[in-house]
Amino acid sequence: MFFKFTLRILMIFYHFQIPTATLIGLGFYIGHFGSIVINPKAILGKNINIAHGVTIAQENRGKRKGTLVIGDEVWIGTNSVIVGNIKIGNNVLIAPNSYINFDVPDNSIVIGNPRKIKPNLEATKDYINNKV
Repeated sequence: MFFKFTLRILMIFYHFQIPTATLIGLGFYIGHFGSIVINPKAILGKNINIAHGVTIAQENRGKRKGTLVIGDEVWIGTNSVIVGNIKIGNNVLIAPNSYINFDVPDNSIVIGNPRKIKPNLEATKDYINNKV
């Protein structure tokens, strides 16, 4: 009970919502102070880097109803929104201000809204901090 209360206070103070039920792999890194919201049913792989203003949410209806799975070695840029029952592959860079509601293949860079997916074997090279 004490730890849940402490977590709640920290969430309010640091402006993030990452519930204890969220499955997050090793090497999770938050790059900047600021608002971050992650759905408790989301699954995040190893070495995920998140900037401020990121929302990882569920979609409540339609063909992508549900929550997402994010692979390993993923960098998520400032103010990006990722929603729905989708899969983000390994070694993916999501550019700032992107809206993602579609599957993203491994080794890709995703840019903008509307989306542009560019294959790149070194998509996250020198971007991932706190690697394990």
